[in-house]
Amino acid sequence: MAMLKIEGPCRLEGETCVQGAKNSTLPLLASSVLCRGISVFHHCPRLLDVETSIEILEHLGCRVCWEGETLTVDSTDVTHWDIPDHLMRKMRSSIVFLGAILSRMGQASLSYPGGCELGPRPIDLHLDAMRKMGVQIREAHGRIDCNVRRGLRGTVLHLSFPSVGATENSLLTAVMADGITTIHNAAREPEIQDLSDYLNDCGADIRGAGESTIIVKGVKSLRGCAHTIIPDRIVASTLLSAAAITGGTVQLRRVEPNHLQPVLHVLEEAGCHLTLGKHEVALTAPPRLNAVQTVRTMPYPGFPTDAQSPMMAMLLKSNGTTLFEENIFESRFKHVDELIRLGGDIQVVGRAAVVKGVEKLYGARVVAPDLRGGAALVIGGLASEGTTEVLGVDYLDRGYEHLETVLSSLGANIQRVENDDAQNQQKTG
Repeated sequence: MAMLKIEGPCRLEGETCVQGAKNSTLPLLASSVLCRGISVFHHCPRLLDVETSIEILEHLGCRVCWEGETLTVDSTDVTHWDIPDHLMRKMRSSIVFLGAILSRMGQASLSYPGGCELGPRPIDLHLDAMRKMGVQIREAHGRIDCNVRRGLRGTVLHLSFPSVGATENSLLTAVMADGITTIHNAAREPEIQDLSDYLNDCGADIRGAGESTIIVKGVKSLRGCAHTIIPDRIVASTLLSAAAITGGTVQLRRVEPNHLQPVLHVLEEAGCHLTLGKHEVALTAPPRLNAVQTVRTMPYPGFPTDAQSPMMAMLLKSNGTTLFEENIFESRFKHVDELIRLGGDIQVVGRAAVVKGVEKLYGARVVAPDLRGGAALVIGGLASEGTTEVLGVDYLDRGYEHLETVLSSLGANIQRVENDDAQNQQKTG
């Protein structure tokens, strides 16, 4: 089993390009099922979750081909409407295939999704929206069986929470439904806008994406098209956090600064100097960061929950005390115990965590609890004295494309190594 070995502390310096957004890529690949013909996705990241999506597409009957950063999906012949249990268990985002399969095939069968354990993330919002659009749903023994006997129909949906996944599934179910669907309290994330842009280019009629109300006028069919995936704002946030804790100077290219505003605000409050270009962000960090008064996760355009873990690691050595409030997921502090192993001073009470900055961190063997928690441990390791070994690399590979290679190019002493006892350490650590 592989692990990341980091020799610290280091100072990051240089420039790099940011990968395509994982949280855009997965719903985009699912939505390609709707579009008869060929869809071409540029700037597509090579991730474990993308590989799982490809396996699902191929099971459904699509043909998929990689060429560099471009992924081509031919969905001319979709022959299946089920997803095997072992693929559903690999990632939580697999549920977004439900709306696409239903719209294309009129029926769908799958099990409950897996993925990172971040606390309850019920799919009730997804299923309730589909029921209102005419879907008959049977849930039993961990499986969801759906069919549309009288056709999908437009309706008015009121989401009780601006869930990204529920908004995506509602869009995919509504895009070829009969009539108009209005989605109130829709998620406003850039990834929703990216999905809608692709679908509209394929022939859909979606208005209001990026706002709290989205209006979808159903169309008879969709065709494939070429689409460039937006940059990954969470990867950009992770790299900026890594540069900040190391007192570094980095320039990120192929980014969208407008998507990063809540994160950039925290970086400035911590004492970093930022220069923004059209598709660039340059950061120069002070020798020691300032503490930030409060980091409060909220739905977009608030501070993203996925950036909470990397930002907490960034502030481990800050001057002062920072309060983190997690308002999206119940179990988003699993990385805290591992950061404490590195010497961090963190106290958790419910959905709040108090980080008191320390003078030094010290290398240790730590285990990634989830995707973004793993990134936090890498960031902590970059600023720690001595050797840090991060186990659970599979989590990182789900959302970061060769993270160790990117960090090495910026001056980090980090490498992926095989370790015979890593698996046992992960189980007991």
